[in-house]
Amino acid sequence: MSDFIEFALHNWLLFAAMFAIAGMLVGGEVLRKVRGVSALDAAGVLRLLNDQDAVIVDIRDLGEYKDGHIPQARHIPFNGLQERLGELAKIKDKPLVLYCRTGTTSQSACALLKKNGFTDVHSLNGGLSTWLDAKLPISRKKP
Repeated sequence: MSDFIEFALHNWLLFAAMFAIAGMLVGGEVLRKVRGVSALDAAGVLRLLNDQDAVIVDIRDLGEYKDGHIPQARHIPFNGLQERLGELAKIKDKPLVLYCRTGTTSQSACALLKKNGFTDVHSLNGGLSTWLDAKLPISRKKP
């Protein structure tokens, strides 16, 4: 035990970094739960799209959208989401799946929608990267 304490004292920066990373991981999950946002993997998103006719929304910027997006995804950049809520209000009764590049921004976007009365909103956990890792198709058609 004394060897461990000595190691920890000599490598305090390593331990500080480890606790910071652990805190961010746990904090992110707690924040997601508090916001009431469900995070789906790629298979879960596919099931929602096929079984419940969900609407998928890409919240990345236009350049990223043009580089490749999930087929049939609507493009509403995150920085314009608040102003364009009216477009989504027309389909409020359908499940909405939002995604970004890594899944972080889509969590915030889902929280914004929840705050504005949308009930069935989901985030693609891991973002487009998860979709690509699952070897699912993307579209490069222009909006």
